[in-house]
Amino acid sequence: MRTVWRLIPMLEAAGNVQMAIDRWLLEQHQSGKQGPTLRFYTWSPPAISLGYHQHKYPEHWQHLVWQGQKVELVRRPTGGRAVLHQGDLTYAVVVSGLTGDRIQVYQKICEFLIQGWRSLGVELHYGTTGRGYIHNPNCFGTATGADLVLPDGNKLIGSAQLRKGGAILQHGSIRLQPDQELFAEVFDTESFTPLKLPQNLGIEKIIAALIAAAIDCFDIELIVQPLSELPTPDS
Repeated sequence: MRTVWRLIPMLEAAGNVQMAIDRWLLEQHQSGKQGPTLRFYTWSPPAISLGYHQHKYPEHWQHLVWQGQKVELVRRPTGGRAVLHQGDLTYAVVVSGLTGDRIQVYQKICEFLIQGWRSLGVELHYGTTGRGYIHNPNCFGTATGADLVLPDGNKLIGSAQLRKGGAILQHGSIRLQPDQELFAEVFDTESFTPLKLPQNLGIEKIIAALIAAAIDCFDIELIVQPLSELPTPDS
């Protein structure tokens, strides 16, 4: 019999709310109150998420504005570098029972991303950057073995992970159509390269492909169950 996972419908909300939801889902799963969960979400207003241990970042990030909205700074419960959440789609998986080291677990979870994007005509492979990434504040400036890159070397998906006991939260940003000027302003770079993705790939189509891949890769049944209420952010 297939394991049943919860699928939470796509949610657009502020970054601190999204991070509170991910933390809450992990805690609920760890305590046995919630089964494995898959969800997709976007950030509104736009935000920069900082890795849990990332304490140094440019001072001007505290004063960024995009299209009249303040770009929020949000702390993730997971590690890694800063991610700009504007024009992206985030996935989150909460699960337990996976064996192996950190990279092996990353890759077991990321398999559904590879398969889902392949069904959309996009081939992905793992990055090869070593520990040097810690000196780059931009998550999408490097690609480690936990990240997925396009054939031309551009990083499409950056993921981060948190373990509590045997429970795992893995979430990641799928870079789709970030604003070029905002990206350059955040990361102080002119080396912005637009991603070469097939035309007519809306978020709904991408999510549908990734859901189908998750069912196949994890051999699961997905039950749609919206959140009845949103957890209260820590900040």
